[in-house]
Amino acid sequence: VWSPEMKSWAMGAGLPLLPRLLLVLGAAEWALGAQRRYTPDWPSLDSRPLPDWFDQAKFGVFVHWGVFSVPAWGSEWFWWHWKGEGSPQYQRFMSDNYPPGFSYADFGPLFTARFFDPEGWADLFQAAGAKYVVLTTKHHEGFTNWPSSVSWNWNAKDVGPHRDLVGELGTAVRKRNIRYGLYHSLFEWFHPLYLLDKKNGFKTQYFVFGKTMPELYELVNRYKPDLIWSDGDWESPDSYWNSTDFLSWLYNDSPVKDEVVVNDRWGFNCSCHHGGYYNCADKFQPSSLPNHKWEMCTSIDKRSWGYRRTMSISEVASESEIISELVQTVSLGGNYLLNIGPTKDGLIVPIFQERLLAVGKWLSINGEAIYASKPWRVQLEKNESVWYTSKESAVYAIFLNWPENGVLSLKSPKTTSATQVTMLGIQKDLKWSTNPPGGLLVYLPQLPPSALPVEFAWTIKMMGVE
Repeated sequence: VWSPEMKSWAMGAGLPLLPRLLLVLGAAEWALGAQRRYTPDWPSLDSRPLPDWFDQAKFGVFVHWGVFSVPAWGSEWFWWHWKGEGSPQYQRFMSDNYPPGFSYADFGPLFTARFFDPEGWADLFQAAGAKYVVLTTKHHEGFTNWPSSVSWNWNAKDVGPHRDLVGELGTAVRKRNIRYGLYHSLFEWFHPLYLLDKKNGFKTQYFVFGKTMPELYELVNRYKPDLIWSDGDWESPDSYWNSTDFLSWLYNDSPVKDEVVVNDRWGFNCSCHHGGYYNCADKFQPSSLPNHKWEMCTSIDKRSWGYRRTMSISEVASESEIISELVQTVSLGGNYLLNIGPTKDGLIVPIFQERLLAVGKWLSINGEAIYASKPWRVQLEKNESVWYTSKESAVYAIFLNWPENGVLSLKSPKTTSATQVTMLGIQKDLKWSTNPPGGLLVYLPQLPPSALPVEFAWTIKMMGVE
């Protein structure tokens, strides 16, 4: 609001017209900028529009990698199960495989990343069709995959790889125009300052201001992430974590303020309620279309996020399971974040490579129905296992089961005189007819399975339907 003195000066006699206009325009621009600032409270922060790139991306790759990749047994929660819970199974594993007195810190130098090839990883993620990659910068064990200034001698530069893993992968994926996200755990199981705050009923914040916040500001300023995937929030509220102050800085003044996306894990009261997009829970799958942007995160290894040496093929998600989940997730307006766990040496084992490449091959044919798509007015026809997406004037029906008679019955689309039907990956138009109860019958191409564009989850594209 301008004071009377300012108005009088700006519009005063003798001031040329152009400077007066510039002053007024400048004030208007300043006012708009002021309105766009977000205050450190959820009503303000939740009002920020989600940057468009995230909804358009649809598919990303999650990477769980850290010191837990050294024992590579049980899961990435190895240290907690061994020392936090005191699990006899984990204690027996240690006594059978490591000398007496071996500590978790002793795993650090064994996390060598000797064969870590960020360019090779990025090539694989690009071939998988991923539009964003999320790397664990720090899991609940506290080891940082970058040279953190507040994690002395427990980071990838001081111990183990002696490399900046976060920086190297970021450089490689960005060369390929893939967005780069950083997973970060707010808490650490055994950090003395965290345990002190916990003992104090989270009335003190020694850990937050000595560890968590310096890490987050450092990650943003140094690596300029497109996404921050927060975790480890479930023991205390966002007020303990100082989450709203951090997010207001992130949205207002950080180097990534216009493009950055965050999830909803900023305190035990936030999940599925506050933040950028919602994770809600690991492997979250809504049964109907949510009214807020969301993401399903899941892992190729059904039993772990980190690499396990004892993983068996029966515990690995199949190609059809993964693609079916991707289709269902996108149809319901979500993004699909698929996790792999590299080895301590930095290798992505062949079965994980194979699954990622299978997704990429499928997307190379059907990506038109996935990337930048929107949910249609109907998402699912249960009887036929058909999922719908849409983009501009096109409607896509992705069917998971090939009908025995070669005729696909679609009940939801309403045909018009301009209706045209094709299958992605096949050039010719398909024959169709109206279905008496409503909808249409699509006569699928009579081809041997080897001649079909993909092995499962085929896409019908319809133009001129309502």
